[in-house]
Amino acid sequence: MNRDLGNYRKVYQKQELLESNVSDNPMEVFNKWFHEVDDNFDVGETNAMTLSTIGLDGYPKSRVVLLKKFTHEGFIFYTNYQSEKGRAIMQNPQVCISFFWPAAERQIIIKGKAEKIAENLSDGYFESRPRGSQLGALVSNQSEVIASRDVLEKRLRKLERDFEGKEIPRPDFWGGFMVKPTEIEFWQGRPNRLHDRLRYHLTETFDWKIERLSP
Repeated sequence: MNRDLGNYRKVYQKQELLESNVSDNPMEVFNKWFHEVDDNFDVGETNAMTLSTIGLDGYPKSRVVLLKKFTHEGFIFYTNYQSEKGRAIMQNPQVCISFFWPAAERQIIIKGKAEKIAENLSDGYFESRPRGSQLGALVSNQSEVIASRDVLEKRLRKLERDFEGKEIPRPDFWGGFMVKPTEIEFWQGRPNRLHDRLRYHLTETFDWKIERLSP
């Protein structure tokens, strides 16, 4: 197989990103961008983000997960703590998350440290999930090898019977992580590949330093 993609081209020209038009706090910029994209562009799942970790085998690995909450402190997502990514984070909590919104010609790259959130917060979110998603968290030993899909279907049917008419408790192996950022880069596509890139870096005094990067 040999396919040349050299002719794939796109002109970026929708918006600009200037120091004079951004907040000193990158979380406020993130909030503004997120809502602008969510309100004005058809991107499917605005909260879809790529999470990159260093695996137990030493290799980096990236996968798409869903952002479920963000505050001035950081970005929260949920997973099985015993999954491949959960175990990788527990061994090395330094991670990267990124958002790519092609319709808006924007991306955001965030470096930070992932920490487990409080159990009561994980409880609250788990209770808000659809019943099928709650059962799914119990069914799947995430990232483990299984013989066939039939294994999952049988486990699900058994759990449906076991919990019929009952509340489904959050398993202690499932919950949230918060990524607390140390660096956030905002990328806005511009003509002639001269893109705007502004990077916020958290200093030792916990202030944010803004730097413009060459595209």
